[in-house]
Amino acid sequence: MSIDNLKSAMPDYAKDVKLNISGLANEEGLTDQQKWGCFYACAINTGNARLIKEIEEEVLDYLSAEAVDAAKAAAAIMAMNNIYYRFTHMATSKDYINMPAKLRMNVIGNPGVDKIDFELWSLAVSAQNGCGMCIDAHEAVLNKSGMSKDHIQAAVRIGAVMNSVASVLNAEG
Repeated sequence: MSIDNLKSAMPDYAKDVKLNISGLANEEGLTDQQKWGCFYACAINTGNARLIKEIEEEVLDYLSAEAVDAAKAAAAIMAMNNIYYRFTHMATSKDYINMPAKLRMNVIGNPGVDKIDFELWSLAVSAQNGCGMCIDAHEAVLNKSGMSKDHIQAAVRIGAVMNSVASVLNAEG
């Protein structure tokens, strides 16, 4: 199992990371599609080839081909949106917030999977990328849908741990 490969790759100094991988892999509050789509989108967002490969092997047992593509799309679209919207938020001139983005984002409206699952994955990737505007926007949609704070937090925890795993793998070369 590829989660086991990732855990085995964690050195002693990353014992907490190893334990967190296990805990999140066994997270029961999210559906399998929500959980494993989040793992995959967040792994892709790190850009770490080994992490992506290991998680991809794992998610194929849980996700349809459409969900795999949607997780990839969440990572791709948030890579663009998080930069753009973080800029509009951080720029001294607030004029940019009121300007049309003029960026294509059709996949957000038609992701090929349940929109709430896609929003959850987008939120986790946005948290990894530190885009407050995107975090707020995705969280608002999830809150409106009735998703619990615990489930939202679980997705962000997955993003945090995938980021940490990538950092350790990069450091260990």
